[in-house]
Amino acid sequence: MTNPFTRERVVIIGGGVAGLATALKLAPMPVTVLVQAPLGTQASTPWAQGGIAAALGADDAPSLHAADTLTAGAGLTDLSVATRVASAAPQCISDLTALGAPFDRDGAGELLLGLEAAHSRRRIVHAGGDGTGRAVMETLMSAVRAAGNIEVLEGTRATDLVTEDGVVVGVKALNASGAPLFLPARAVVLATGGVGGLYAYTTNPLGAVGSGLALAARAGAVLSDIEFVQFHPTAMALGVDPMPLATEALRGEGAVLLNEKAERFMADIPGAELAPRDVVARAVWREIARGGQAWLDTRKVLGAAIATRFPSVTALCRRSGLDPVSEAIPVRPAAHYHMGGVAVDDRGRSSVNGLWACGEVAATGLHGANRLASNSLLEGLAYARWIAEDIQGVAAGRPARPVMLDSRPAQDKDDSTVLTGIRRLMTDAVGVVRNEPTLTSAIAQLEQLAAQGRGRAADAALTGMMIAVAARKRRESRGAQCRSDYPAPLPEPASHTRITLAEARALAAASRVRHNAREL
Repeated sequence: MTNPFTRERVVIIGGGVAGLATALKLAPMPVTVLVQAPLGTQASTPWAQGGIAAALGADDAPSLHAADTLTAGAGLTDLSVATRVASAAPQCISDLTALGAPFDRDGAGELLLGLEAAHSRRRIVHAGGDGTGRAVMETLMSAVRAAGNIEVLEGTRATDLVTEDGVVVGVKALNASGAPLFLPARAVVLATGGVGGLYAYTTNPLGAVGSGLALAARAGAVLSDIEFVQFHPTAMALGVDPMPLATEALRGEGAVLLNEKAERFMADIPGAELAPRDVVARAVWREIARGGQAWLDTRKVLGAAIATRFPSVTALCRRSGLDPVSEAIPVRPAAHYHMGGVAVDDRGRSSVNGLWACGEVAATGLHGANRLASNSLLEGLAYARWIAEDIQGVAAGRPARPVMLDSRPAQDKDDSTVLTGIRRLMTDAVGVVRNEPTLTSAIAQLEQLAAQGRGRAADAALTGMMIAVAARKRRESRGAQCRSDYPAPLPEPASHTRITLAEARALAAASRVRHNAREL
C-alpha cells in the first residue's frame, strides 16, 4: 500500500508489541511501520515467555501490583506511573482478547494466573504456557495486516531522524537494496526495543543494539537511567546465540538453582529463587565467576509435566540434546531487558518535539532500577494507547522541506568483527558487575569505535559508550547496577541519570584523558 497522505503520516520505527499496538490505536490515521527484517522475525516480543502482569484475581488489586513494581524498582520507580500502568492492565488484556489473543483459561473459561518473582499475587496472564509473546505478536500482526490505514516497510533501516527548528519532521532510511528514503511525518514513534545485542550473552535478537537510542540521541533527546540493564538469571547455556530463556515462571512453580556440587545456593537468600532478578542474577554470576557452574532443576517439581506446561523450554532443551525431564538445565545471566531509555512523559513524548517513544526503548519511570517480571509487554500496550491519543490530538505541522538524498545505494553492511568486539567488551566491562577502571577503559574504546564504525556497528558503539558513561557516573550499586567499587546504594532519595549525547561525549572525553594518562 502506498500512503498518499505524507503530511498526515505517523512513522513508527520498530515492529514489536509497542510499535504494532501503537499503529493499531492510531486508526484511522495513516501509519507507516519500519522494520529491518520480515515482520515479527527480529522483535523481542515473540520470545517473551513470562506473560503479561495484570491484577485480575479476587485477592489482587492494581494498588498491590503497583506496590510490587515500586519495590522491585529500587527507589527509582515513579509511583504515579506504576499506579497508572497497573490500573490500565485489565483493559490491555481485554483489548488483546477482543483481537483474538488465545490466553490460557481454566475449565470454567476464567483466565489462568501465574506467579513470578517479586509478585505478591498470582497475576501473570499467559498464552500457550510459555509462548505468550509469540501469541500476542501473532495476534497483533494479524490485526495490522488487516488494517487499511497501516503500511509495513520490511527490510528498512532508519538511519536518522530529520529535524527542522528543533522539531522531528521525518525519518531517513535505507531499504533492503540500500536505496535511501525520506519519509516525512507529522509524528515519529520510536519502538525499537532494547540493547541486549550489545552483550556476548543475551536473550534478545542480535539486532537489538540500541539503534533507537542512537537515533534519539543524535536528534538531541534526553536519555534516562540507561545504565540499568537487566540480566536474566536463567538464560539456558546450551551453546546457542542468542541464548534461549528458561522463563521465571519455572521458578514460580518451584524450580531451584543448583551449583556443580548440587547445592541450592539461593536457599539462604531472602526470597530464594523468587528474589528480584538482579539478586538472582548476581548469585548465579558469582557461582560462574569463581569457576563453578549453575543449573536450574525442574525435575522434582515438574517432572514430565514440563513438556506440556512449558513446551517452548522443553523443545529448546531437546533441540540441544538435553532432556529437562531427567536433566537439570545449565544457566547463566544474560542481558535481557533495558530499564533506561529515551526519557518520556506520561503521554510518551520525548524532550524533542515530534518524537515519541514506546516500549523498551523508552524510560517512562515504570521500571526504575530493576523491572518487575512481566511488566514489559504491559508497558508497551498501555503507552500505545496514550501515545496514540496524544498524537491524534496534535495538529499537523507544516510540510517538511525537501531533503537531499544520495542517489547511490549505500554501503550499509555491518562489520561483524567490530560488533563481536563490542559485545565482548560490554560483557566484560559493563556487565553484571562493573567498576571504575574497566568502565573508563571501555568508554575510551567505544568512543573510538563509534567514530570509526558504520551502520549497526556505529549505533552499537555509540549506545554502548553512553551506557558505560552513565554507569560510571552512577557511583553506587542499585537495582541492576552493581559496582564492585561502590557496593552500597547512596542514601535515599535515589536520583535519576539524565544525559544527552553532547554530555556523554564530554564525559567520554574526560574519561579518555584519564585512560590515556593511566596508559603512559
